[in-house]
Amino acid sequence: MSKVCAICGKKPGFGHNRSHSMVATKRRFDPILQRVRVLIDGTATRAYVCTRCLKTGRVQKAVRT
Repeated sequence: MSKVCAICGKKPGFGHNRSHSMVATKRRFDPILQRVRVLIDGTATRAYVCTRCLKTGRVQKAVRT
């Protein structure tokens, strides 16, 4: 699964874990993604959306009727 938000394009950031002796090992900061049914161009599709887009209302959720 690709760790990219379908709305804003947020991707993983990269950095280092630092131990007590300050030895650096590589790590990833993944965005928090959720699989939701959203309206994209008027059609309901499942997409991976970051929680920031969900909280701020940038996404219109598709509701089943």
